[in-house]
Amino acid sequence: MNGIPSTSRAAVVREFKAPLRIEEVPIPKELEPGAILTKIETCSICGTDVHLWQGSLALKVDLPVIIGHEMVGRVVALGPGADRDSIGQDLRVGDRITWTHTSCGSCYFCTVAREPTLCQHSRKYMYECMEVFPHLLGGFAEYGYVMPDSGRVRVPDNVPNELASMASCAFRSVMNAFDVLGNVGTTDVVAIQGVGPLGLLATAVAKIKGARRVVAIGAPDARLNLAGQFGADELLSIERTSHEERAEKIRSMTEGRGADIVMEFTGHPKAFAEGLDIARRGASYVVVGQLGQGETTIKPASIVSKNLRVLGSFSGQAKAYWKALDFVSAQIDHIPFQQMISNRYKLDEVNTAMTRMKNYEEIKPLIEL
Repeated sequence: MNGIPSTSRAAVVREFKAPLRIEEVPIPKELEPGAILTKIETCSICGTDVHLWQGSLALKVDLPVIIGHEMVGRVVALGPGADRDSIGQDLRVGDRITWTHTSCGSCYFCTVAREPTLCQHSRKYMYECMEVFPHLLGGFAEYGYVMPDSGRVRVPDNVPNELASMASCAFRSVMNAFDVLGNVGTTDVVAIQGVGPLGLLATAVAKIKGARRVVAIGAPDARLNLAGQFGADELLSIERTSHEERAEKIRSMTEGRGADIVMEFTGHPKAFAEGLDIARRGASYVVVGQLGQGETTIKPASIVSKNLRVLGSFSGQAKAYWKALDFVSAQIDHIPFQQMISNRYKLDEVNTAMTRMKNYEEIKPLIEL
């Protein structure tokens, strides 16, 4: 592959909680059929990156790994048969793409259940050892390898890198959650737990889908106020109100019933019990943020007595990536997506960026390559 260097600089986790190391990682000399090599331009930082770095994820991590998974890259080389994306759009060298974790297409979950995010043989970016081929399976790197079984979606021309990278994880998870949920009705009151990136994006989607009222629950005030700009009709601070006060406020706007739909994006296990409480009888509760190892106590009777529909939503495949990018492309002039972007860092500043994210000093920082 002419003009492509033999190694790529990348931020590597060799030990949990230890500082990230910038290392030279091999770039494959040849591409498998269906594979793509990209020059990564931007990778936004996700809370999951911090949890992995700190060793607190419930998922297996095969150290050492290149960290980062919300990346957008420009195609520099295409393997045989890789000239179309997962939506059927033509791909050429120079196009920008985002890409998914792999799914095998032949296990029970890929075929019978048709839930490829649950694939028994999935390979996930940022979780795979960087010392074996194809090495470049993380976002905080100059180059990225798109595996043959990964979905890939071309980025619309009017979507900038920082929003495309955000769409490749935070927003695709939100879009998948709405697919799991089903319809949002024009009479529905939707409660969004959490005002981090996922909660803010979910607020916008719920409003655009036609919810009568959207209630954002969270903190700190800066993020809560931003939720108002993303379409929330009511803002409830978890710092200035008690659980009981928030529940009473939601019931007061629903003739005593509670929210028709509750969506959890906090990552805090204790939020789960509150979500069950603020949901009306017969409501749907979609849980997205609980990927850590924390535990909490609930009363299972509340699920049965209210006849609640409690749904987990994990990750998302190419459809969710495309929906996220399409939503940003269509709403970019109407929703202040750019206000979610907090700071921009170079690869050599990755430890500063990750520490600030860990300390909740950032909403959605970027590593720009």
